[in-house]
Amino acid sequence: MDLDLAQVRAFVGIARELHFGRAAETLSVSQQALSKRIARLESALGTPLFDRGGGQGVRLTDAGRRFLEPARRTLAAADRAVAAVRDGHRPLKVDVWGHLYAPMRTLAPVAAAAGEPALEPGHGRDLPSVAAALLHGDVDAAFGRVHPPLPAGLTHRLVRLEPVDAVLGADHPLAAEPELRPEQLRGSVLWTPGALDRLDFLHRFARRFGVAEHAEGPNLGPDHFLSGLRGDPRRFTLMPADVPLPRTPGIRSVPLVRPTPLYAWSLLWRAADPHPGLPALLAGLAEEAGRSRWLEYDPARDWLPEPEPEPEPVPDPV
Repeated sequence: MDLDLAQVRAFVGIARELHFGRAAETLSVSQQALSKRIARLESALGTPLFDRGGGQGVRLTDAGRRFLEPARRTLAAADRAVAAVRDGHRPLKVDVWGHLYAPMRTLAPVAAAAGEPALEPGHGRDLPSVAAALLHGDVDAAFGRVHPPLPAGLTHRLVRLEPVDAVLGADHPLAAEPELRPEQLRGSVLWTPGALDRLDFLHRFARRFGVAEHAEGPNLGPDHFLSGLRGDPRRFTLMPADVPLPRTPGIRSVPLVRPTPLYAWSLLWRAADPHPGLPALLAGLAEEAGRSRWLEYDPARDWLPEPEPEPEPVPDPV
C-alpha cells in the first residue's frame, strides 16, 4: 500500500500529544479533519492505532506502538527529500522547553538576526520529550536547560547563564527586602509549576539551600501560575531576572545574591545530519553572548547546580 503522508503526520502528532485536540492545534487542522485522517489510515492498515476508550484518554495500541518509529523515520526522510530540491533551505525547526521562563525571548531575536526569520518553534513539554523529537527527526534543534542524562546522538552548547530572582507575594515576610540570600528562604514554601522531582533546577535549588517545603500547581501560563503565590503568604518561586512579569497584583521580584543562582540555557541538536542553518544560529548566539556578557560566571558570587553523581554500580552476585 502507498502511505498518505498527511495521515502519517496526523498519527505521529497524536502519538506525541496523546490528545486529538492538542494535536490538531499543533498541526493547524481541525479536530474533525484529524480524526478522518486517522480513520482512513487505520482502515488502510486494517487495525486500530489508538485506544480511545476505558476512561484513560488516548493510548497507542500494540500496532500503534510498532508503527510509530517507522512512521517518524518516514516523515523525516520525506522532509529531507523535499529540502534537497527546494530553493534555499527549509525553515529551521526548533523545539523549546521551560516555557514559563520564556525561552523564545532569548532565541527568537538572535535567530532573526542570524537570517532565520522562518524559525518554526515546536511545542515540547520537557527535556525528555524534546530529546525524543530531535532523535526522531521531528525537529532540527532545541533550546532550554540541559541536564544529564542526555541521550546518545545529541550534542549541546551552553549559550546563556541568566540570573534568577525570587518572586514573592506582597504579604510574604521578606517581600520588602531590597535583595535576598537564598538561605533566607529556608522557612518559605517553594511554589512550583508541577511536581518538584520533575523540575531539575528548582529541585536542586531547594536541596542546596535547605528549602524543605514546597507546593505545586499547574503551569497554565505566568499569570495563572504567579497568582498562586497568594495561596500562602510564605510562598515564593524563582524566575529569570529578565523575564517580564505579568501585571499580577501583589507580586514583586527580589534579586538573589551571595550567591546568585544562574539558569543555564543551551542549544541542543543531533550530532549527525545537522540542519544547514545551525552554524549561523550558533554563531549568532555566540556573538550575542559576547556582546551581552551572557556567559559570565564567578563561583565566588554565583551558583550553578552541580551534575548528579553517577550511581555506584551494583556488583554481580557471585
